[in-house]
Amino acid sequence: MVRTAFLCLIIFQTTGGWSQTASPPNVLFISIDDLRPELGCYGNPIVQSPNLDKLASQAHLFTNHFVTVPTCGASRYGLLTGLYPRTRTAVSNDAIRKLIAEQRQEERPETFVANLKRNGYYTVGIGKISHYVDGLLYGYTDPVGTEWELPDSWDEMLFDAGKWGTGWNAFFGYADGSNRQGKNKQVKPYEAAEVADTGYPDGLTTELALQKLQELAAKEQPFFLGVGFFKPHLPFNAPKKYWDLYDRADIPLTNSPDIPANVHPASLHNNGEFNHYQLGEEKASLEQAISDEYARKLKHGYYASISYIDAQVGKVLDELSRLGLAENTIVVVWGDHGWHLGDDRIWGKHTNFEYALNSVFMIKTPDSSQGKRHDEIVSTVDIYPTLMELCDKEASHPLDGNSLVRLLSGTNSTDWRNTAYSYFRQGITVRTHRYRLTQYFREEEPTTELYDHRTDPYENENIAAQSPNLVKSLLPIWEEGNTSLFE
Repeated sequence: MVRTAFLCLIIFQTTGGWSQTASPPNVLFISIDDLRPELGCYGNPIVQSPNLDKLASQAHLFTNHFVTVPTCGASRYGLLTGLYPRTRTAVSNDAIRKLIAEQRQEERPETFVANLKRNGYYTVGIGKISHYVDGLLYGYTDPVGTEWELPDSWDEMLFDAGKWGTGWNAFFGYADGSNRQGKNKQVKPYEAAEVADTGYPDGLTTELALQKLQELAAKEQPFFLGVGFFKPHLPFNAPKKYWDLYDRADIPLTNSPDIPANVHPASLHNNGEFNHYQLGEEKASLEQAISDEYARKLKHGYYASISYIDAQVGKVLDELSRLGLAENTIVVVWGDHGWHLGDDRIWGKHTNFEYALNSVFMIKTPDSSQGKRHDEIVSTVDIYPTLMELCDKEASHPLDGNSLVRLLSGTNSTDWRNTAYSYFRQGITVRTHRYRLTQYFREEEPTTELYDHRTDPYENENIAAQSPNLVKSLLPIWEEGNTSLFE
């Protein structure tokens, strides 16, 4: 469909140079909770992710994308505002609530969704785009709220809670309609039920997205459609047919089975979120790794959850093409952070290590048909300015990131900054092409950690103490990302 409203000049990459189109592009933004780069297109030979792999074959795939904060709400705040955290609130799961929803309009940063809405886009959110899973503010066990987490962003915010009744119940939901909080945590951290895709909440989100795409196709207005999937967030619940894709014996164990050398346990955590699922066969702790058998079962659940979401993404992308919208739609797939799958004896996020900070990120522009792999270091805060440039809009506040359009085009990329900053656990970390340098503001020593990704890609040994000159040389780079929030 050719869109004629709100004409503007958009520049996209093509094989032979640059092309121009007079129609503003639509944006399909797919966020996936807890998705680290465990896909076929990222080199994992076990995970079954054919739909995301197909998209990657036509898109720009970023292998070194890092989130700003390794927890859901704060990471999404960085995404939506294009800002690094400058207060302790900004590294909490309530960052969006406190810094956007509860602020006066003139005092809160404008999200890129609100920007597009203000500039003529019809904006629709389905599922978990911000932190609160249906966009409304309320606690896990409370009645559904009435106040929006992103009050200026959406023309429509939709969610089908199905048999679970509320968004939070669905987020922690099991196939029989029960949920973690309703069962007082007396649940397992995984489930493989004999149900259709709609037997779990993400299947209902997909159905909503398909219906809404049909409605948006009939509008003479560019759209932003955000679709937020829950899995592979805990619990690792997916229809059994996705579990059946795997032979558990083929699933590898971690390359980081122990706490990294020369690291204080304060840099890690003791698996509190994971251990909420109290009927799991084993508890996880820093003192002792869980058994290999149970580790494989859990990774099996994580992989099955990925395959379940991959199928949902495939349905949405197929409908986008069927409706003739793909030719003028930017498609973004983004994981809100990574996840330790037993790495460093952790099952969860919430650290300043690569496992928790590196996540999936790919972007397809309408003119891109052949995929390109990018190894530059990029940050979640780069997504806001990228969408602004692709949609020919201006941000209303200074952004901390840089547009990726020149990387997409292959021009002027030699001087790309190649740094990404992340913030958590009283620490600030910077990732460069070769190194990760982390400085903690705490009493427990060591407070400085340095990892050489050329010789130690899994961050198994902190070499800061034996490399003082190297630390000194990297400190000015680290200081550029020091927003003083922990001082």
